Amino acid sequence: MNGEKVITLLVEDEEAHAVLTMRTLEEEGMRNEIHWVTDGEEALEYLFQTGDYADKSKSPRPDLVLLDLRLPKLDGHKVLNAIKQSEELKLIPVVILTTSENNEDMIQAYGNHANSYLIKPLGFGEFSEMIHKLNSYWLVQNRLPYRHRQA
Repeated sequence: MNGEKVITLLVEDEEAHAVLTMRTLEEEGMRNEIHWVTDGEEALEYLFQTGDYADKSKSPRPDLVLLDLRLPKLDGHKVLNAIKQSEELKLIPVVILTTSENNEDMIQAYGNHANSYLIKPLGFGEFSEMIHKLNSYWLVQNRLPYRHRQA
């Protein structure tokens, strides 16, 4: 993204998955800034900059959202729907990163305008490799139509 800091919002309740994802993204040598939230309600507070995230300097708009579906408080489908219904958020790419291979979950996610649906591999090496590829595609090769974050 032209040498700019790349901001990723990771919405993941499983600490082991979150730690591996963050570690892998940080190893890329890019200027990644990763914000991690553990449930759907916290994700929406972060994205809409309310509650504990009302200070915009602590909740900058992400360039990418990595979203698990099975979340406490508010599931990932509802979070995705809220993002894609919002004029200010809808252009942010949302990648579903889940263990669910359920076809209905995939249909619902794409119906709510998910940009990608990835199933987490069980093995450490495979998971790490998938995150490397995800980072390369979404944060290096992919281009957004304009910088959607506030200045």
